[in-house]
Amino acid sequence: MQNSLLDALPPADLARFAQHIVQVELDRGRLLYDPGDQIDHIYFPHDGVISLMTLMENGQAIESTTIGPEGALGLMAAVAPRQSLSRAIVQTPLRAARISAERLHEAWERSATLRHLVDRHTEALYGHAIQSVACNALHSVEARFCRWLLTCHDRISTDTVALTQEFLADMLGVQRTTVTAVARSLQAKGVIRYRRGVVDIIDRAGLQALTCECYGVIRDTYQRLLGPAAGGLNGRGERWINGQ
Repeated sequence: MQNSLLDALPPADLARFAQHIVQVELDRGRLLYDPGDQIDHIYFPHDGVISLMTLMENGQAIESTTIGPEGALGLMAAVAPRQSLSRAIVQTPLRAARISAERLHEAWERSATLRHLVDRHTEALYGHAIQSVACNALHSVEARFCRWLLTCHDRISTDTVALTQEFLADMLGVQRTTVTAVARSLQAKGVIRYRRGVVDIIDRAGLQALTCECYGVIRDTYQRLLGPAAGGLNGRGERWINGQ
């Protein structure tokens, strides 16, 4: 899997900062930024998922959006110094290209293509976030769980998602007992296999039939703003934007 934003850049533009890119592999649960942290590095995932979490004063959290091979974490820091608004945490084992915000800003100043790409990515991420707000308020936990599994599945090269009950509960903004009940229900319907902390996706088409409209809306937003290759190949020979 490759990163669609980097792939979209003409070779001459990519060459402006390619020598400063470092390839990294990060474990699940790795904290990248907390609210208020200075964004000093930008991450372009190749395979894996980063979650952006909105935190409450009482310690509760809920996922607002995810970033995978279709996008980048902290990309607005290429425009000007930025502080993180969310907690950014590695949701699945991650392979990514990392570059300092300062180095990418230098390339941003000299590349109109990169500037345009940053603007479109920001709009796509905003569209993802506001659709998630509506989804969290209006749709059932089961439908949201299916959307989350599909979105995660699109961004990784395996059919197995290893996550703790606590992490899943934070993703969905529900109690852990609710996560267990919904996972067992989906298992009974034959679309997943659920073990404590591990979800095996065994019927993707079944998950799509059970999810809400938000999965397609978010997918289409990325396609419209970032082009047909947004999301790249998901390791099963399918393009993320086709939702197959």
